[in-house]
Amino acid sequence: MEKEMITAAKMVFSLVFGGFLVLFLRLFDASILNPRRLRSKLEKQGIRGPAPSLLYGDIPEMKRIIQLQKSLVKNSASPEEIFHDWFPTVFPHLEQWRNEYGKLQQTRYPEMVKELSLYTSLNLGKPLYLSTERGPLLGRGILSSNGPYWAHQRKIIAPEFYLDKVKGMVSLMAESTSTMLKSWENKTESCEGKFEIRVDEDLRSLSADIISRACFGRSYLQGEKIFSKLQSLQRIMSRGNIGVPGLRHLPNKHNKEIWKLEGEIDSMILEVVKSRSDDDGNNKKDLLQLLLSAAESYGDDSNIPADITPNKFIIDNCKNIYFAGHETTAISASWCLLTLAAYPDWQARAREEVLEICGTNMPTANMLRNLKVLTMVIQETLRLYPPVAYVVREALQDIHFKGINIPKGVNIQVPIPVMHQHQELWGSETHKFKPDRFANGIRGACKIPQAYIPFGVGTRTCVGQNFAMAELKSPLKNELKSQTLA
Repeated sequence: MEKEMITAAKMVFSLVFGGFLVLFLRLFDASILNPRRLRSKLEKQGIRGPAPSLLYGDIPEMKRIIQLQKSLVKNSASPEEIFHDWFPTVFPHLEQWRNEYGKLQQTRYPEMVKELSLYTSLNLGKPLYLSTERGPLLGRGILSSNGPYWAHQRKIIAPEFYLDKVKGMVSLMAESTSTMLKSWENKTESCEGKFEIRVDEDLRSLSADIISRACFGRSYLQGEKIFSKLQSLQRIMSRGNIGVPGLRHLPNKHNKEIWKLEGEIDSMILEVVKSRSDDDGNNKKDLLQLLLSAAESYGDDSNIPADITPNKFIIDNCKNIYFAGHETTAISASWCLLTLAAYPDWQARAREEVLEICGTNMPTANMLRNLKVLTMVIQETLRLYPPVAYVVREALQDIHFKGINIPKGVNIQVPIPVMHQHQELWGSETHKFKPDRFANGIRGACKIPQAYIPFGVGTRTCVGQNFAMAELKSPLKNELKSQTLA
């Protein structure tokens, strides 16, 4: 009996030890061996970069360069005129590495971006870390999924943001904007002397209200908890060790906090879904209804992974729309107001156009389309201050791209501000605010139109770009009519 117990204990020990050994080998391969293999394949083609440290990669060198840049900025004199070339200051490490290791490739950047915009194969997609490390925030919705499942989701969601659908949402956008402006007016009437308006926060709430009402048939007040929880989850995840294989599975305090918030968000979204399902007289044809209808007809669709349940399909895409649908637009609206305040001549031109076309009337889709000056201001602001700094694509299989063999697992990172301020594409005044460069559209402004990518590039271009442009014009139009920006 004792021998049998000893034998059983040895077997258990062997299994546990073997399991730990397999886990260790997998982690070692994922974090050290595989990156070295990929690096070696690229170096053989003349593509080089800084030598990473064993455990922390490029992070120590990155921190050193950023700290050096901070000291240089602190001791430098302020420019006499506004200069919009901010990328080298915000990302000095990438600028240094680009100049040091990428000189042979820099002249090919625009052509490579053009090639990327024309690349339709599903072998190039979004980085896998979006659906793994960032899984609690994005899941496997349209923003983070790949392959046939992504194509399936885009087919369902994209039509909701076609131009003819967006036209029908303009009045809703105007109503939400009017509510926000009235709250500002009430503050001016009720407060004596100075008072503070947090424009960025109000614009974020406005954008959230519009996306909630347009896509989910609910006001911001009803969806406020979801937005708040998503923002909390984003902040908590930003403090974690993103990218360390397997770390997200450990039951530590940080991960438990993430799992708790993820569960709360999922439950709240399902409550929204349940309230819609319980409304037997509901005739709304918004995005939520499309998602519900798609989930109901799941069937045996081969494009849907086996582990994606109807509820997960709905939750992931609601998260994607809630998260991405309001944050980027609010950021862009804030930058537009700032540039209008910094350039009063363009502010005056935009206001004159708004008063001429819209007067005191609620805006219509045709009115917004005819606001040419305001459109140019928005396009130029998006050129100088895109809401997202990078377009990132991962090779999901070994691919041949623009003369380069890119191994599976390698990410292609396109810095949007570099493309948007590339002197060969935009001319000698590329770092200046000149909205009239868009007087003849994007093709008239840029030698390679595909290099203008504020909404992404290629087949993964943001499905909501028409919605975003209309959403930007609506509050800017009203604010130009009601006050002077300073």
